[in-house]
Amino acid sequence: MKYVSCGFSLLCSPPDLEPSVGGLTKVHVQALDEIISVNSFFTVAVFIGFSLTNPSAVDSLVGKCFVGADFTKYLLVFEVIAFSSYLLSSLIAQGLKLFIVILNTKDHAEVLSAQINPQVLRFGMLFTVIGTSVGTVFLTLSIVFFIQIRLGLLHCDNVWSKWATIPVVTMITGVLATFLFSSLFAFST
Repeated sequence: MKYVSCGFSLLCSPPDLEPSVGGLTKVHVQALDEIISVNSFFTVAVFIGFSLTNPSAVDSLVGKCFVGADFTKYLLVFEVIAFSSYLLSSLIAQGLKLFIVILNTKDHAEVLSAQINPQVLRFGMLFTVIGTSVGTVFLTLSIVFFIQIRLGLLHCDNVWSKWATIPVVTMITGVLATFLFSSLFAFST
């Protein structure tokens, strides 16, 4: 597919676009919907993490292989950064989707297609991918810190902490790598 440059404007005039752009915009709207849905799911996970963060549980654990109160602070910071990243990504995706729909309000038959500058759409999609990825990294860090708060530090050869952490980090890393590679592939074509 050939991408055309529309300069710095958000809109392209109809002669500058290929006829199939409307169909591609429908795919982008569906992709934006999926990003918003996934980010909503992850945001719920962050709020569950907020509710399970209990500083008094840290104080009751004693010994060199258990965490101090600083771990709870790190956990909270990681959850806030994850929430902020998911929120940013969702708002950009929702803004792009709203922009596409508003552009096409004149044609009620094709509400999900519009003539939009492909570079604006690509940069918006790129920022949603970055926001979702950053949120996922910080959500993973908060899960690791949560596991260490509940089960003990990883560096103390705690078998339970390792059994809980290694599969979670491995699976999330694999899924995040697949998400990033497929997104980069989509941007390169």
